[in-house]
Amino acid sequence: MNKTKTAIVFGATSGIGKKLTELLVKDNFIVAITGRRLAKLKELKAQYPNQIIIKKNDIQQVGEVEIVFNEIVRELGEVHLVIHSSGVGEVNTELEWDIENKTIQTNVVGATKVYDLAYNLFEKQQFGHLVGISSIASLRGNREAPSYFASKAYQKSYLESLYIKTKTIKSKKVYVTDIRPGFIDTAMALGDGVFWMVTLEKATKQIYSAINKKKRAAYISKRWRFIAWVLKIVPAQLLKIAT
Repeated sequence: MNKTKTAIVFGATSGIGKKLTELLVKDNFIVAITGRRLAKLKELKAQYPNQIIIKKNDIQQVGEVEIVFNEIVRELGEVHLVIHSSGVGEVNTELEWDIENKTIQTNVVGATKVYDLAYNLFEKQQFGHLVGISSIASLRGNREAPSYFASKAYQKSYLESLYIKTKTIKSKKVYVTDIRPGFIDTAMALGDGVFWMVTLEKATKQIYSAINKKKRAAYISKRWRFIAWVLKIVPAQLLKIAT
């Protein structure tokens, strides 16, 4: 096995993906980063020219995603970690189809493609760690952003399914982690809510700790575990009134 640690980060142009890339580089990873905004990828590579590979990629174009993924694997030789941080989410009370469709294509179709590519590679390698960024939103529905909440529930369930599926891999060295953030100070924070908002720096440090510990799932920040417990048991009638 190659001693150099390697990673792929889908959605590294900003927010969680960018900050995790910086932490990986500091931890001596060679990191392949992807995203739609090539200029942002180049800015990050300029800071760490010897440790970053850049690939422009639109997560909604699943055929393109597979081509880019295979190119990266050929360049790296083997991959130890895949982080999927690409995602969109908008308040959409009027159920405008363009918004719903963009969310589905990004958070469901695109995410599934990345998950499958990573899992199949790791099964072939007999090692690897897949990390998906879902959300506290994965636990229940919401009237203001239905497709976003539903897409995160899909990601949560899919990642759990892959985790169960890893039990069939003989080496027992393939891991799946589901990161479930609450409100983080990024462009992805829906609406005007600031309840328990945490800084991006604090959030990514907790995420990276969960990755290193190969946790099955982690709420970010940690206090969202309590809210998760409440959300799982509260009747839908109360959610109808409260949300």
